[in-house]
Amino acid sequence: MTLAQLRQELARLLGADGLLTEAADIAPLLVDHHARYHGQALAVALPRSFEQVAALVRWCNRRGVGLVPQGGNTGYCGGATPDESGRQLLVAMRRMNRVRQLDADNFSMTVEAGCVLRSVQQAAEAAGRFFPLSLGSEGSCQIGGNLATNAGGVHVLRYGMMRELVLGIEAVLGDGSELHALRSLRKDNTGYDLKSLLVGSEGTLGVITAATLKLWPQPRASATAIVALAQPEDAVALLGLLRTACGERLSSFELMPRSAVQLTVRHIAGVTDPLGNAYPWYVLCELTSPGDEPLSELLQEALAQAAERSLVRDAVLATSERVRAAFWRLRETVPEAQRLEGVNIRHDISVPVAALPRFIAEASKWVSEHVPEGVLVCYGHAGDGNLHFNINCAVDPAGRAADQSGSAAGPAGEAAAFLAREPQVRRAIHDLVVRFHGSISAEHGIGLAKREELAHYAAPATLAAMRAIKHALDPNGIMNPGKLL
Repeated sequence: MTLAQLRQELARLLGADGLLTEAADIAPLLVDHHARYHGQALAVALPRSFEQVAALVRWCNRRGVGLVPQGGNTGYCGGATPDESGRQLLVAMRRMNRVRQLDADNFSMTVEAGCVLRSVQQAAEAAGRFFPLSLGSEGSCQIGGNLATNAGGVHVLRYGMMRELVLGIEAVLGDGSELHALRSLRKDNTGYDLKSLLVGSEGTLGVITAATLKLWPQPRASATAIVALAQPEDAVALLGLLRTACGERLSSFELMPRSAVQLTVRHIAGVTDPLGNAYPWYVLCELTSPGDEPLSELLQEALAQAAERSLVRDAVLATSERVRAAFWRLRETVPEAQRLEGVNIRHDISVPVAALPRFIAEASKWVSEHVPEGVLVCYGHAGDGNLHFNINCAVDPAGRAADQSGSAAGPAGEAAAFLAREPQVRRAIHDLVVRFHGSISAEHGIGLAKREELAHYAAPATLAAMRAIKHALDPNGIMNPGKLL
């Protein structure tokens, strides 16, 4: 069939308003968040219901058309971008955005895949409950994408990743079969845990259409501080002290180097240096509680103990919600500041928490020796061992913008040469991660960006099992072709 005939069938299947085919309408959806991957698409489908998604998957099987699910398109690995063939169908889930049920007594809610994360948080809050997933992109990312990538964020230390926040799931598998498992049970030991298999599968096994999520009591008290440290070893020791002194109240523990603070102050309007002096490392930590506890006093006491042990060089506690928001803005805008600074090489890795200082020391030494033109910006969720080990190119952005020649001697040429070294740099950092028994993808997934890296590092038995599962649930290989495997 011709492309025009395929589009006509899709229009009949979804209705006239359920399909986008005009280039201007679909262009923004064909580029990933970092503008690294660019694709083409047969069309963009906008299903409104589970039944329409099921019909689309069955149609794609009959016609041999690849199907690429897409949520808010905020991913970092190209997992929601179609290929360049123009024969894959992009399925945007934004119209499936209803909160189907919220059961405050059961501490659960059922939401559709196209719900924006912030709207889910707000719906829970309106019912006096709390949904703990929190990301920098929460104003635009969607629950379906959070599920497909097993999203992490700043509260993993206390609440776990997305897989731990799901009770039930609804999906259409790659062969067109329907999975109706929107249970709100805490205990269910009846065979394989299919929901956990779909979470983190990056759309390669089926299309997630809805999920039942866990809720918690709404936090009533909080205490937030930015703490200055001399070295990462002190951060690990401080983490242990806070966990001992504060228990489950410790919900966030974010590590930032001085370079990250400098970038945000330079590029992000309204961000200020949190302390009077410059320090090598900083931790943003937060306590929360559903009760009216004196958390500020508890945090002050714990930090005083840390100071007595020479772990803390300086600290400031948030005295208002405005100050707390300013602290979090500093942390959450680091990725944007890096983008504004210029080209960079990114790594989303994790190692055991106790190994963080040794990993940072060895990886930093490698960067200084082999990437002298790079500025290391190593930050992230130190409470769970997840670092965004990023390297910015030390080229003046203004000069790069002014140089259009692309010559090797000019700033644009330097930036291009820097990016050309990404495979070598990535392999070296990932080799070190594996030596530390860590993961080459902590929370962003595999997608296109790390597909070859997964093939290089994963054990043959692991890859064989993954391919067998893929073939069993998606025998015709229509689900997000070319991603992950």
